[in-house]
Amino acid sequence: MPQDPSDFSSAGIPFFDQIAKAMSSSGPVQWDMARQFAMMTATNSSVEPNVEPTARIAVHQLAVVADLHVRDVTGLSTSESTQPPVIDVVTRSTWVHHTLDAFKFYFSEFSGNSTPATSDASLELESNGMDAMMSNLTKMMAPAMLGMSVGSMIGQLSLRAFGQYDLPLPREPKSQLLFVARNSEEFAKDWSIKVEDMQMWLLIQELTFHALFRIEFVRNAVISLVKQHVAGFHPNPNALGQRLTNIDVSNTDPAAMMQKLLGDPTLLLGNERSTQQQALAPKLDAITCAIICYVDHVVDTVASRILGNGAQISEAFRRRRVESSSQDQYVEQLFGIYLTDDQVDRGERFISGVIERAGENGLARLWARDGNLPTPNEITAPGLWIERISL
Repeated sequence: MPQDPSDFSSAGIPFFDQIAKAMSSSGPVQWDMARQFAMMTATNSSVEPNVEPTARIAVHQLAVVADLHVRDVTGLSTSESTQPPVIDVVTRSTWVHHTLDAFKFYFSEFSGNSTPATSDASLELESNGMDAMMSNLTKMMAPAMLGMSVGSMIGQLSLRAFGQYDLPLPREPKSQLLFVARNSEEFAKDWSIKVEDMQMWLLIQELTFHALFRIEFVRNAVISLVKQHVAGFHPNPNALGQRLTNIDVSNTDPAAMMQKLLGDPTLLLGNERSTQQQALAPKLDAITCAIICYVDHVVDTVASRILGNGAQISEAFRRRRVESSSQDQYVEQLFGIYLTDDQVDRGERFISGVIERAGENGLARLWARDGNLPTPNEITAPGLWIERISL
């Protein structure tokens, strides 16, 4: 017997409670719904304690040292002054709040137009009017469905995110820099790493990303490509409608069922790149490779100075990165940032190839002017890049 929608409401699922509001959404994604689902996951629907003042102070002290070395190795600035940027040591729920606002920015060109579905004429011919009604209903509810999918993903990511550049995307405002002390502490303990060493390593990484994304042409290149990638999706609300009509929830916890169902955006957005996205992929992959592997190079260089040997931390972190969770993979697919073993290997070969031929000064030319970012062919053949920019 089908479960009454009110049962979901009593279980604390905002989906049916706010269905009218969701349907009246003026945009392709219902961001209020996303926020509710993300917060519910991040906090496990309980009150989250504030960050201890001692944890904030410790991170800020480490950041001063990390910032000096990042500026020295990269030759780039991390703030408008000679002082390090203000690092906001946050809880998981605060990370969710800022991350949703930041990712909303990338949907500005996403129309939410659906894939071609059943025509109106064929709908009229359906023997069961319920199918047509469900199809139309799910189309109206697509913004809420996308909101729940995005919110579920972000909530899951908050449980393991270290800062704001776990996914290497520029954010607004440019000056903001987040750090989730609790997650870094838990990861350090799991790998038997000193907490302060782990946090120093992560701060070096975050500050390096931050310095790169302060460069206007780097920032603009990534933002433009990712926005175009997101705009290339064409949701298919009927896919989720079909899943909802066939699901049996009589012996299932509604909250867990909905979380699992809506935590996979590929159900609405599809699991294959569109033609538009396939055309963008080589350029986005090349820039991603260059940025991530340059950051890895800087982190290794600075960590060897400060920590003596950051090899254990590097191994732990990079294993975690390539063995990403399903939520990581969904977010990567959503924004077109694929951190595969092959991507990382190509990027590392490019960085090492440039250093062998042109040294650290040659590598720094990546960020010297617009037009110096590598093309897809140059990532696999660094000699081509060196020749093009006349090193």
